Amino acid sequence: MSMFYSDPNAIRPYESIPEGHKAGSVLERTLRNGEFAVTSELNPPDSADPEDVFAAAKPLAEVTDAINATDASGANCHMSSIGICSLLTRTGHGSVYQISCRDRNRIAIQGDVLGAAAMGVRNVLCLTGDDVGAGDQPGAKPVFDLDSVSLIRLIRTMRDEGRFLSGRQITKPPRLFIGAAENPCVDPIEFRAERLAKKVEAGADFIQTNYIFDIPRFERFMARVRDMGLDKRVFILAGVGPLASAKAARWMRSNVPGIHIPDPVIDRLEKAEKPGDEGARICVELIQQVKEIAGVSGVHIMAYRREHLVADILREAGIARTRKETV
Repeated sequence: MSMFYSDPNAIRPYESIPEGHKAGSVLERTLRNGEFAVTSELNPPDSADPEDVFAAAKPLAEVTDAINATDASGANCHMSSIGICSLLTRTGHGSVYQISCRDRNRIAIQGDVLGAAAMGVRNVLCLTGDDVGAGDQPGAKPVFDLDSVSLIRLIRTMRDEGRFLSGRQITKPPRLFIGAAENPCVDPIEFRAERLAKKVEAGADFIQTNYIFDIPRFERFMARVRDMGLDKRVFILAGVGPLASAKAARWMRSNVPGIHIPDPVIDRLEKAEKPGDEGARICVELIQQVKEIAGVSGVHIMAYRREHLVADILREAGIARTRKETV
């Protein structure tokens, strides 16, 4: 037995995959069992110390089905997604490997996909990526050899057909549960559902949406999704998160593409004695509301620099449960 597999916490990518599953991750099993799934994002460190990753993952590991490792989100450099996922899998935590098309071409991406799968990563999220102009190194050269739809199709080809885009065969295909992102509350809403359909056709198994703060808009989106039958073909996790203050909400609304925050939400934060607590309460209410919308299979909690609140938010929302299984 290899040294890697002699580690009792190591995840074995070709073992324990239930029949009919793509990868057999905890996230996939939770969703296919009809349970309400929870994923969350880890704030990646500006550090080479693995203990910084473990500290960031600690408040999330026992209350989520998988932890997203962001890939230079906002075009800002941090520890790599594949590095974080490697550390998480070696300690038995389920991870979502985010891949941005901004920084790597198809050759590098296909190699990274094989490497991630070999390390035990079983979930992947395909993203086009923010433009380099949004980050703190705007002089970087963008790649964008692929976009999110063609990336989904690429990974499905590797997984299901066992070949690279060149046609060359892969000896052991990667076993991955393929995800994509969507912005459901940005006009035109109908276009967003059409965009989602393209990602489902390309091979997406699950969707994590951007932040939702406007339930009526999200309900319109989900109604269109149901009309198109997409809710039967893909698992949708609604994106939520605790706002820290009215100032932070206004900044997000003005500077982060794809986010719609209604004035009444900002007004609540403005009037609150403790805006941070009010932001957490709003998040709890949003989770309770999206959970009742037909076609929603879970939530994706984005609590940037507020990861310590996630467990309490889930408990207050009535969906907390301890995750003891690994992968």
